[in-house]
Amino acid sequence: MTTWTIAPEPYDSPVAAALWRAYYTEVSDRWYLLHEGHRTDPAELEREVAARSGAELAPPNGELLVARYGGEPAGTAGVRLLDPGTAELTRVFLRRETRGRGGAALLVRAAEEAATALGARRMILDTRGDLVEARTLYARLGYAETERHNTDPYAEHWFTKDLAGTLNPAS
Repeated sequence: MTTWTIAPEPYDSPVAAALWRAYYTEVSDRWYLLHEGHRTDPAELEREVAARSGAELAPPNGELLVARYGGEPAGTAGVRLLDPGTAELTRVFLRRETRGRGGAALLVRAAEEAATALGARRMILDTRGDLVEARTLYARLGYAETERHNTDPYAEHWFTKDLAGTLNPAS
């Protein structure tokens, strides 16, 4: 039986960089294919990957988690504190070949535990309308859709979850 493991990973490690590139390529291509009928321009992809290093996911105010399936890097979830009580969930991603095996829920739960360990009492996130799987996952895990909480031009749905009492901070 193949198993999942989830552990913190430096945001600038080769594993994190490869997963970030895979994540950004997929969500960018999905947007361009839906709205403009073509994939992301390679030069734009390189600029955006380089511009978004993930440094905000470094301790002491953030954490990047990497999921491995059967020992192989399979996905990520990032957490960053926005204020002492609020964390943002970001970069939730699983490689296509590992989807449908329970890893996404495990990643989000691990991110909630990381946020709680950082002192957060609430988690917020945003996503796009075309990322139906993500919205379904968040709703299933107890996230409630809320009003806009940022100015990200690609965000179309915003969610929040009260972490107080739902997690054991010592776990």
